[in-house]
Amino acid sequence: MPDTHARTTDKASARAASILGLCLPGDTLLYLLLPMQHEAFGVTLAEAGLLLAANRLVRIFGYSHVMRFYARRGDRPVCVLAAFTAALCALGYATLSGFWWLLLLRLGWGLTYAALNLSTQVMATAEPTGAARRTGRSRALIATGPMLALPLGALVSVEYGPRVIFLLMALTSLVALLLAYGLPSKPHPLASSSRRFQRPDSVALWSFIEGLVLDGLFIIGLSLQAEQLMAGNAVLVAGGLLALRYVSEMLLSPLGGLAAQRWGATRMLIVFSLLTSVALVGFGCHWLIVGGALVLVLRALQLPLVVTVVAQRHPGTGRVRALAANAVWRDIGAGVGPLIAGLLLPVASTVWVYSLAAGCLAVSALACREVGVRGEEGRQASAEEA
Repeated sequence: MPDTHARTTDKASARAASILGLCLPGDTLLYLLLPMQHEAFGVTLAEAGLLLAANRLVRIFGYSHVMRFYARRGDRPVCVLAAFTAALCALGYATLSGFWWLLLLRLGWGLTYAALNLSTQVMATAEPTGAARRTGRSRALIATGPMLALPLGALVSVEYGPRVIFLLMALTSLVALLLAYGLPSKPHPLASSSRRFQRPDSVALWSFIEGLVLDGLFIIGLSLQAEQLMAGNAVLVAGGLLALRYVSEMLLSPLGGLAAQRWGATRMLIVFSLLTSVALVGFGCHWLIVGGALVLVLRALQLPLVVTVVAQRHPGTGRVRALAANAVWRDIGAGVGPLIAGLLLPVASTVWVYSLAAGCLAVSALACREVGVRGEEGRQASAEEA
């Protein structure tokens, strides 16, 4: 009986992750194609930056509503609705033009992603036994969709334009809709909690800078630099580098966790952040392939580190709240990043922009070290007193 229950949990977790993996490529391809070919969508570059930020911004303010709706309704109805919305968004990317239409689609996708991501995490951790294994497999399944779609989307856009590929993404979302009918439908009890805004600590500030620089400024700049430097091969190069992001997440994030166990999470977070800063400067100096690939690899190594650092500094009952707050600050940074990219990159030198971004990332990482040392000393002192 326990084995049967474990297999049921494994299947539900894999199904939820597959649904997100099938719906996510439409959003990922928009990050690739919209900055380079924004005229085909009827928007300016600045408007493109706002559109790419809108889904994160609405998630910041709407996540609590999505969470309550998910808790009341359960996985099946929520994911069916979310997959259907994802299909509509992809169809809209293929057929609609103009800022306001695309903004409506981006807001819908932001809430859709929040629901699908929440379902994936809840399903993966439904049973404590095997939760880490299921979570790792979920990350691999989610990354597989964008990894395959990016090079395919680049090839299709070269031959047929930037919008045809989204028709295929609408079909994959409909496949996800069919899969969603196999999810459990029971609701999830939601504990009540008081919410209060708190000023971000050093790790949350690092997450904000990291989201702004790597998930916003760098991703937009990748497409723009490829267009300037690679001419006719721009879409293929940018698509290949973005696909490397998901390959790196699949293969290297576990190595980052092993490094944290051996040498300390805070120390490795600082080391990888400083190396990322160097790679960003090279990227700004038009070392597109080498600099871009290094940034993506180092980003994958950093993914498991910040969660470990937050958990270490907020043990006990404060851990969940601290992890949630850290995720919100990262989303805020990733939402602001495309806005800054759309405003600065057309008028400012990339060397100046990415050197400044690298400096901010390095300083925020070193700030984590100072606080981390004081925090560790304080915990040791408290333990000695006890």
